[in-house]
Amino acid sequence: MPVTTTETADVIVVGAGPGGSAAAYHLARSGLDVLLLEKTAFPREKVCGDGLTPRATKQLVAMGIDISEEAGWLRNRGLRIIGGGHRLQLDWPELAGYPDYGLVRRRDDFDEQLARQAVKAGARLYERCNVTGPVMEARTGTRIVGVTARLGEEKREVEYRAPVVIAADGNSSRLSLAMGLHRDDRRPMGVAVRTYFESPRHEDDYLESWLELWDRRGDEPRLLPGYGWIFGMGDGTSNVGLGILNSSKAFGELDWRQVLKAWCASMPEEWGYTPDNMTGPIRGAALPMAFNRKPHYTRGLLLVGDSGGLVNPFNGEGIAYAMESGQIAAEVIVQAMARRTSAQREVALRRYATVLRETYGGYYTLGRAFVKLIGNPKVMRLATERGLTHPVLMRFTLKLLANLTDPTGGDAMDRVINGLAKVAPRA
Repeated sequence: MPVTTTETADVIVVGAGPGGSAAAYHLARSGLDVLLLEKTAFPREKVCGDGLTPRATKQLVAMGIDISEEAGWLRNRGLRIIGGGHRLQLDWPELAGYPDYGLVRRRDDFDEQLARQAVKAGARLYERCNVTGPVMEARTGTRIVGVTARLGEEKREVEYRAPVVIAADGNSSRLSLAMGLHRDDRRPMGVAVRTYFESPRHEDDYLESWLELWDRRGDEPRLLPGYGWIFGMGDGTSNVGLGILNSSKAFGELDWRQVLKAWCASMPEEWGYTPDNMTGPIRGAALPMAFNRKPHYTRGLLLVGDSGGLVNPFNGEGIAYAMESGQIAAEVIVQAMARRTSAQREVALRRYATVLRETYGGYYTLGRAFVKLIGNPKVMRLATERGLTHPVLMRFTLKLLANLTDPTGGDAMDRVINGLAKVAPRA
């Protein structure tokens, strides 16, 4: 089928999830002409815990999103951790660089709010725009200069051209694959499954994390490397799910939907986490972690969020890092566009990968070591049974796992965590 439309822009962003919309917003705010291409139509479903830490909250504030309770956002004060017969409630730390609260919002509404905010800033959003591949520079065939797509319900063949393209198309990232960028199987991967229940616990102002998920096959149950969560949504429902790392032998063997059902069946009946109260199916998604696809910049293409494997291996958080990488990508592109020659622009664009490595590289190296460590059931059991008896240690652990420290100054915990991340190899 022949191409019926060709449009041009300064930057093309493929994928209107949190990373793509954040990038489009900041690019448009800087005066660049941005095309934001989303393969589905809003509102649309995404598998997520729906809980946002202060890192993600900071990014929403930077985008000018109204995060008031009147606008439908539920604030949370911190994290409640349950495991090993213990229960510990920790408030988010008070830091100069981040707010002391998180938020909860359904993903089927959250992503649309960010995309519409990008449009308000000047981005051009095309929904039902399924990108089918890159358009390569005619002379050398090595550099991306646009994308082909099928637009609308009629799947009309279109072509969009721009000197810079952002891949924000998620874990599978077909655009990255088309450019020869594949996942590194040596880097950790997780899986998340979740569903919703009508529940009296829907207004809980703490995110809740359960550290005991069991593989009950065989004679002796094994503790799994992951956690279950319960997040009150404030609308009469709870988001209940689990996240598991691939550092366990059970990763490819267990049916995680059945594990979630078994865990829910162990809950107090009055909480309502029963099949009769389930408001939707159990859905699952992959969690690409710790830079599991690189390089983050090559030949005119920048990888943002899950496309570049930016999920935090410590806690499975992806939204904050998607939005942060989107903002970083936008800042790099804006500076590159101000250069006089194509060679100078290329030098500026290459800095994107460097900034990501400087920002997250050491911390993600620590995270990879953490993933390997808790893959040992004995270590996981010891951490669960002993760690929760030490509140000071757990406050340190909360800061480490949520990556919530002040980069300069801060308290002794901040300095230790920042120091560890600084000396760790930035791979």
